[in-house]
Amino acid sequence: MFRYTVQLFGITVFALTLIWFAGPGDAQQNTARTEPVLWADTVHINLDEANKTVEAPKPSGDSFLRSVKALNQAMFAIRNNYMEDVDVDKITKAGIDGMLSGLDRFSVLMEKSSYDQLMESTHGKYEGVGMQIDGRNNRIVVIAPIEGSPAWKRGIRAGDIIWSIDGKTTEGMSSNDASKMMRGVAGTSVLLQIKREGITEPIDFEVERAVIELKSVNYYGVVPGTTIGYVRLSRFAEETSQELRDAVSALNQQNITGLIFDLRSNGGGLLDQAKETAELFVKPGSDIVYTKGKDESSERRYKSERPPIYPDKPLVVLVDEGTASASEIVAGAIQDWDRGIIIGNTTYGKGLVQMIFPVSQDGTMQLKLTTAKYYVPSGRCIQKAEIQGKKPMDHPDVDEDSLGDTLSVKDREIFYTNGGRVVYGGGGIVPDIPVDRELWKPIELNLYRKQMFFDFAVKYVADHPDTRPDFQVTDETLAAFKQFIKDKGFSYKSALEVAVDQLSKTVTQEKDESLFADGLKQMQEAVKAEKDKDFDRSADYIRRAVQREIVTAIAGERGVYEHQILKTDKSIKEAVRVLTTPKEYGRLIKGDGAKKKSDS
Repeated sequence: MFRYTVQLFGITVFALTLIWFAGPGDAQQNTARTEPVLWADTVHINLDEANKTVEAPKPSGDSFLRSVKALNQAMFAIRNNYMEDVDVDKITKAGIDGMLSGLDRFSVLMEKSSYDQLMESTHGKYEGVGMQIDGRNNRIVVIAPIEGSPAWKRGIRAGDIIWSIDGKTTEGMSSNDASKMMRGVAGTSVLLQIKREGITEPIDFEVERAVIELKSVNYYGVVPGTTIGYVRLSRFAEETSQELRDAVSALNQQNITGLIFDLRSNGGGLLDQAKETAELFVKPGSDIVYTKGKDESSERRYKSERPPIYPDKPLVVLVDEGTASASEIVAGAIQDWDRGIIIGNTTYGKGLVQMIFPVSQDGTMQLKLTTAKYYVPSGRCIQKAEIQGKKPMDHPDVDEDSLGDTLSVKDREIFYTNGGRVVYGGGGIVPDIPVDRELWKPIELNLYRKQMFFDFAVKYVADHPDTRPDFQVTDETLAAFKQFIKDKGFSYKSALEVAVDQLSKTVTQEKDESLFADGLKQMQEAVKAEKDKDFDRSADYIRRAVQREIVTAIAGERGVYEHQILKTDKSIKEAVRVLTTPKEYGRLIKGDGAKKKSDS
């Protein structure tokens, strides 16, 4: 047993030594396996590493070998002298986790289940709630709900903080552990407590798990009343470039005069698919992205190798704070080659390259290690510095609940596109035209959270079986919805109501009820009067939400795009405005007034 323990530890240390000295190398693919080589979380997967014999270079000094010796000595001391038996595998994992704790948040030790989930997201299906998550500021944050998933239908959105899962706090929880808790058999439910910007208290969402089908192109078509094509891409997986090629080809056959490419809430995926996606729009030989780490072996350039199928017509790319990783590579390449205009919000800023290294002979443990950063053609690094570290203390002044706003444009480093337009560094892709994010009011959030729109749509369609997809919400329909939620006993707390309740609680604790009773009563009456007006203030939003649910019930997701999203979404409307105004598009693409490269 002792010999086996020594051998196990020796193999682990040797594997780590190889990683430390040999560097990542080029990604390889085992022809006997079907997993992809390049996975853009974005990561490189080195599948053959465990079967190769690699000679580690000699260290430049004795410091590293002394450190390895210290690890060995500590291991032996614990194994042989601790007062009780120890689980060698457990403390080995703890040791590796300890080494990774001082690195970036994306360098982690993955057990088989986590690795399988990583692979699963590139193909196939899984059972869960359907959203991409990340650890941030010691909590779990929603990067993007998958369209059509239970999380998406319940109104969970990018930027939401998952405060607890089935009553267990997410403080200090890893994204892998959070994912495990939210996955489960389709038809079962999980209770998520969500904290959202602009809402004082966390709120509960009970979400029923379902089979999540991972598709790439959610919708493509022509914006009604125009000759502008639209494609919605939600991820980069094995089939993405072919799906997208088919969609754009079909739109070309309809003689579109411009294209809107929607990458909002697209959390990334396979790097090779990001490259092939960019190839649809930029000239052969164009740089798409390059990697750079501490040594030459980490530097690699990815160029377009095929003729584009949409080479020169006007193009707009829509992005938001949920646009991450592979999506940022595509948006950055299109912007840097002056191939299109970027509209929306500054993107997430995930530009770290990971490689997967096996650290156990039986494949039960994989080391996902950051080896380099991604840079778009202008030289901008995609990665935001403030979301790199594992701990917020790396940047104590950063509010990680609003990372998209941590750098104003005037504070960002200036770069230049191929044509000389000014673009901005500092992490993420800064849009050419910003669009304000829509913030939900408490009544709107709670109507979604408590499924009022969904329940009303079910009843309405049952009562009106002849309803068509071009259905419009009339004043009569709105009044019926208002009565419906009243009959359902719908209730919620406004921001003012929460504040007054907290004040009342403090007064009670301080035993000053008699002193503040009259004032509290007046405030409570004023809050109630204001709250009664909330429905009318949110009437426009409520109309859209009611229409969306009814159209979904009648015509599915495609019907929602055709009869609502393409007609009412403000980013799409702005894109249509730019694409149908040639002078405006030309001015933006040429960077009117921008300092040219030759002048810098």
